[in-house]
Amino acid sequence: MTHFRLTPLAASLPDTVPFVGPETQERSRGHLFDARLGANENVFGPSPSAIRAMAETPQWMYGDPESYDLRNALASHYSIAPDMIMVGEGIDGLLGYLVRLMVGPGDAVVTSDGAYPTFNYHVAGFGGEIHKVPYNRDHEDPVALFRKAAETGAKLVYLSNPDNPMGSFLKGTDLLAALEHLPEGTLLILDEAYIECAPDIAELPLAWDDPRIVRLRTFSKAYGLAGARVGYAIGAPELIAAFNRVRNHFGMNRAAQEGALAALHDQTWLRSVLARIVASRFRIMETARDCGLKPLPSAANFVCVDCGQDGAFAKKVLDNLVEDGVFVRMPFVAPQNRCIRISCATPAQIEILADALPRALREAEIS
Repeated sequence: MTHFRLTPLAASLPDTVPFVGPETQERSRGHLFDARLGANENVFGPSPSAIRAMAETPQWMYGDPESYDLRNALASHYSIAPDMIMVGEGIDGLLGYLVRLMVGPGDAVVTSDGAYPTFNYHVAGFGGEIHKVPYNRDHEDPVALFRKAAETGAKLVYLSNPDNPMGSFLKGTDLLAALEHLPEGTLLILDEAYIECAPDIAELPLAWDDPRIVRLRTFSKAYGLAGARVGYAIGAPELIAAFNRVRNHFGMNRAAQEGALAALHDQTWLRSVLARIVASRFRIMETARDCGLKPLPSAANFVCVDCGQDGAFAKKVLDNLVEDGVFVRMPFVAPQNRCIRISCATPAQIEILADALPRALREAEIS
């Protein structure tokens, strides 16, 4: 066999992935990073009870294909019905299922230019047509997104709150007011991966089962279980039920389900982690200011730092940090690409950053 019979759509797609992982970069460099500050992982880790639960989970059994215990615990946590919740393989996996359910060749979707790229990756994989609107002063612009949806007849609009990659957030009341512009028949995908890190005013004051919206949340960030890949969707029961038509019913492994369940029950640990995230954000901002840079306000577990020039200069700073053993990332699209993005970390890791950042800036200035 000299060729593989890919579909015309698959054959037309680029052989790329949305992100180059830090492990890939470590292999190319030949050694590990001293400070891993680019993937917005929670370095403070999950609840000890979650670690124990995962370690003690029997591995000879498949995971519960209904994630029954976890869905019911989440339902109790939010005081909603279990049929309003679907558990999946992180928000990335749930995005893939939503796109598979609703997007075919030529179908329009809307997102912000420079927003989380995995949504675009899934849309391209099913032949959808992506329409973009710019950020408004480092914030996503819901009114512009919804107007673009009306203009294009979009089936889906993607919006994150708090935002990745900028760390900004919208007040829930402002987002609620903007929903007046969402056209009939368009579903808003509200990615709330960082919602636990945000102030209470970021919460959308809207019924959980409002049919205009599906909310995506995760155990990867504040709960510290990125490696387990546990996310969940909250929405109208009819939409949630539709996931069963396309999802991988054994996609959730048993240990991940048990770990997420234990993490959810340990809200004391969550509060302690959130306090450490706040302290780390402050220290990153302080480090950036000491170097003459401008940190942007953040409601997530990372800080975007304005390097004061253009994307080419910020890329030099990033490359210099990576060469010096500090893994960070940056936004992809101008003018947001004037920044680098630094994940919250331990005091020791921030000290490594504080040592490396002035050198990275000096080398970028002279190169």
